[in-house]
Amino acid sequence: MATLVATRHNPLIRNFYERLLDKGKLKEFVLVACMRKLLVILNAMLRDNKPWQASA
Repeated sequence: MATLVATRHNPLIRNFYERLLDKGKLKEFVLVACMRKLLVILNAMLRDNKPWQASA
C-alpha cells in the first residue's frame, strides 16, 4: 500500500513509475520495481540515520 501512495504523491517514485510504464512494462512489474526502489531508499535513510531528502 505504501508503494501505491508513493506512486501518486512522491515525485521521485512517480517519475520512475511513469517512465517504466511509458517503456511498455506491465503494471505489476512496475509496481514491484517501485517497491524495491522505495525499500532501497528507506534502508539508506535508516543506515545513515537521515530524514527524507526530496533530491535523493
